[in-house]
Amino acid sequence: MSRILIATDAWHPQVSGVVRTLDTTARLLREAGHEVEVVEPGPYPAVRVPFYPEIPLALPRPGRVYDRVRRFRPDHVHISTEGPVGLLVRTYYRRRGWRFSTSYHTKFPEYLRRLAWVPEGGTYRFLRWFHARSAAMMVATPSLEKELRGRGFTAPMRRWSRGVDLSIFYPRPGIDRPYPRPVLLYVGRVSHEKNVEDFLRLESPGTKVVVGDGPARAELERRYPAAKFLGYRKGQALGEVYAAADLFVFPSRTDTFGIVVIEALASGLPVAAYPATGPVDIVTDEKLGALDEDLGRAVERALRTGDPAACATAGRGYTWENCTRQFVGNLVPALP
Repeated sequence: MSRILIATDAWHPQVSGVVRTLDTTARLLREAGHEVEVVEPGPYPAVRVPFYPEIPLALPRPGRVYDRVRRFRPDHVHISTEGPVGLLVRTYYRRRGWRFSTSYHTKFPEYLRRLAWVPEGGTYRFLRWFHARSAAMMVATPSLEKELRGRGFTAPMRRWSRGVDLSIFYPRPGIDRPYPRPVLLYVGRVSHEKNVEDFLRLESPGTKVVVGDGPARAELERRYPAAKFLGYRKGQALGEVYAAADLFVFPSRTDTFGIVVIEALASGLPVAAYPATGPVDIVTDEKLGALDEDLGRAVERALRTGDPAACATAGRGYTWENCTRQFVGNLVPALP
């Protein structure tokens, strides 16, 4: 068994697909007998991002991070994010000529352009520099790899997919649907870079339900009073919300995968989305939903052609156990 260090700037109490992926991976690695050290921002001073106050930006002293790495003596190092924690661990290993893997979870250039008007070009230059020395850059889908290659990323890329907790996300026949149907569901951060308003402005019959929270929630609740904003849901309560819906709508154009998409499928929900990275790799059959540059058209088609049984079968194919095996297979020895 191996000693595996994971460096990340995204961790609890944040609620995101990145946190869920890393937390689940670390747990399954430990259950398999590996020793895992997660270097995360919790122990360090932090400042709030002005345009995203719910996400703290850690400012650790380099020596504190370096000491943790030295004491743990990892066989493998995985740097999951490109923030201050990831940068410090990258610096430590680069100075010694040792090896590490990285992963590409978030389209920060698009997020920063949308939220703070930062030009994408400079952010992509930084990200290319960050990942250039990675011995294995993990990406979730073929479409993401193709996009990053087109943007000049040169690190060797390896696939690291995502999974579903099938004890939570599964069809629940006969579950109560308390809203007028069809029930259209969005689950995720309620923020402008997620394009939630594209979902809320749809002129579709039925009820729009939003699960999640974020900096845009108060504004969107005021502007769209007919929608039902439920806040965060976790565990079985979240699974029940999925199962009580008729269709999952994924309006984001900037996600690299979309764990919520496969959670919806496993719950028996067809998906309507834009033909963007993530959905194009997942919604590959009309029985699973529809993709269209006109989101309203995608909703209409997905309601008509989606097959709940086919969706549940497809969703069950995404397991965290398989993802964790992929992750271990992608790791590289720290010492050259």
